[in-house]
Amino acid sequence: MKLFVVFSVLATVAFARPDGDHYDSKYDNFDVQTLIENPRLMKAYTMCLLSKGSCTAEGASFKKILPEAVATTCAKCTPKQRQLVRIVIRAVQKQLPNEWEQLVKLHDPEGKYKESFGKFLASSD
Repeated sequence: MKLFVVFSVLATVAFARPDGDHYDSKYDNFDVQTLIENPRLMKAYTMCLLSKGSCTAEGASFKKILPEAVATTCAKCTPKQRQLVRIVIRAVQKQLPNEWEQLVKLHDPEGKYKESFGKFLASSD
């Protein structure tokens, strides 16, 4: 299932800018390669987002913004954050499929964001 999370890493976003139009750009250069190439780190971030593990400061920030990012299909993400989110989500789907399913159930239990999120993942804006 495709939905946005991460995870955003994780939407790679943390707090809204004062203007409220975008998330803070301080995470635009979040090192997603280090994250997705380290299974233990990926698992730790995912467990944080699922409230099944401890969170780093960044993880807690991502977790806080995640519901809004999912509901709005990353509307407040900068273009760079959108790119990073797609990379992380694809990695989670591939490397941690069970945890991905748990994230989907947690953040989109009725599947109402599935279609819009699928389009988001497929696009390259």
